[in-house]
Amino acid sequence: MTTPATIHRLSDTGSTITPAANDIRGRAVKDKDGETIGKVHDLLIDDEERKVRFLLVEHHGFLGFGHSSSFIPVDAITEIGEHEVVISHSREHVAAAPTYDPELIADTKFHGRIYSHYGCNPFWDDGYLYPANLPTMLAPH
Repeated sequence: MTTPATIHRLSDTGSTITPAANDIRGRAVKDKDGETIGKVHDLLIDDEERKVRFLLVEHHGFLGFGHSSSFIPVDAITEIGEHEVVISHSREHVAAAPTYDPELIADTKFHGRIYSHYGCNPFWDDGYLYPANLPTMLAPH
């Protein structure tokens, strides 16, 4: 296992997604059943490969609760449409994920718990392959 890269919000880096029409921030996030669970508020990228590793998703009134946020690994994305991003899990599964804490944005143990929750290997594991179903539009420039 190699040392993981540090994760940053795309919005904090000064980088952009090009072309701008391919930026998925602001798109609805839907679960595997087509239910809207929130919207992509930001993208979390690593500082070495500069690939998107997590979606920062904002939830409004999610499962009867007030405003909340969560990290969802890009490995859980099954489809990217013009107005939405679809993930491979239910809204209940997302609600049961490790609680979002902005102080943990660079905490690899926290990232590991998120990957484990979603049944994905962390990007720093030997042999990890970036999801082939993701278009290159997710690579920040």
